[in-house]
Amino acid sequence: MTKLALLRRLILLPFVVSLILVNMAHARVSGLPDFTGLVEQHATAVVNISTTKQQAIRHGLPPGMEIPELPEDSPFGDFLRRFFGDQGDGEELFNSTSLGSGFIISEDGYVITNHHVVKGADEIIVRLSDRREYVAEVIGSDKRSDIALLKVDARGLPTVKLGSSKPLKVGEWVLAIGSPFGFDHSVTAGIVSAKGRSLPDENYVPFIQTDVAINPGNSGGPLFNLDGEVVGINSQIYSRTGGFMGLSFAIPVEVAMNVTDQLKDSGKVSRGWLGVYIQEVTRQLAESFGMDKPAGALVAKVMEDSPAEKAGIKVGDVVVSFEDNEISKSANLPPMVGRARVGEKVKLTLMRDGKLITVKVKIGELPEEERAEKADSVDGSPKAKDSVFGMQLDELDDEQRKHLGIDKGGLMVMQVEEGPAKKAGIRRGDVLHMINGEVIDDVKQLTKLVDDLPVGKFASLLVQRSQGPEFVAIKKPAP
Repeated sequence: MTKLALLRRLILLPFVVSLILVNMAHARVSGLPDFTGLVEQHATAVVNISTTKQQAIRHGLPPGMEIPELPEDSPFGDFLRRFFGDQGDGEELFNSTSLGSGFIISEDGYVITNHHVVKGADEIIVRLSDRREYVAEVIGSDKRSDIALLKVDARGLPTVKLGSSKPLKVGEWVLAIGSPFGFDHSVTAGIVSAKGRSLPDENYVPFIQTDVAINPGNSGGPLFNLDGEVVGINSQIYSRTGGFMGLSFAIPVEVAMNVTDQLKDSGKVSRGWLGVYIQEVTRQLAESFGMDKPAGALVAKVMEDSPAEKAGIKVGDVVVSFEDNEISKSANLPPMVGRARVGEKVKLTLMRDGKLITVKVKIGELPEEERAEKADSVDGSPKAKDSVFGMQLDELDDEQRKHLGIDKGGLMVMQVEEGPAKKAGIRRGDVLHMINGEVIDDVKQLTKLVDDLPVGKFASLLVQRSQGPEFVAIKKPAP
């Protein structure tokens, strides 16, 4: 090779390298999804939902106070009458508005959105992308799943294509269309971050977690996969600021359609019910039960005369499968039970005394919300009203005492709020057995014992936990 040829190659080398790098970058970019076709095809079926609700503002003097007697020519008399009324009291009505999103599922005008978007609304307006507007009627609304079904009087409307959330994989691209902060038909994209998430306020919905940018106004809008199919309904975000922080949650489309079908048919939603309190199986508990690893849903309490009790399920049983579907964690069980048909017989596999057994349970119906205040639910979140030191407590039955090795007394900690108990390290699932050496029989007795404690002094509290009894120090705060 001549020196001239070598020189030419050296001169061309940077251009060749640049060309290779450009091609590599182009290849990487071309591997990203193109959402333009999906948006063009399906955005017309996504709607903006605005609601109006009439609220009252009370103005006037505080209760028990009256406008003082003033001279007729006093400028303050007119001022007080103007702003507080002749009687010093009054009420003014005003219309509050809110925005949300939704999507059309049928050409004759059925629309899905969130329950919280239309809750308490006096008027609901559905606006399409072509600026047509319709007054909507609420066919039904379900607080537990946060799903509402609306109907507008129209024909030939554009509709979305419904898919399934089951094939979704973590890391898969998804897209949302909605009206964040009132900006109609905004499009945001991201990936599936997790599946089957259980949130504190709702254990019957296995949420899809994404990092799609969702903000106020997106609620009720659709979550699409790359095939243009609706796989979820955007419902909630986790945020410390009120805006998007990278954690969004969508209701799986299967859950939404099951709810809307029931709302359309009967105007209400029926859910399956076992009648048990459940909790997570820790590593220590798994070892004590003879399990290879933590898994399943531990039964902490069985409701009297419930389907679970009739089937022979006991406190201390661990539900490891439901109809041959593995229960890897306790949060898996409530959605499975909730989707089961009332009256259906299902197979549960339990771990009891280190052995696997199978029982058949006839599914009951989850009590109505107003009755649930006094009933157990499958999600393990009873609504105890008794609160001491920031703890919501429930009394033990004989079966629980036997399982925990307690002869008498004892109170189960169902929930811990901000307060002395939380500071002392008491947590949900603990059993309070003694305070300052005195056995705790019931909530009434504990309340009296706490009232008698000196303010600012520590008291010894014997707590029964899975790993054994433990004393903790708790201080009574100043009133």
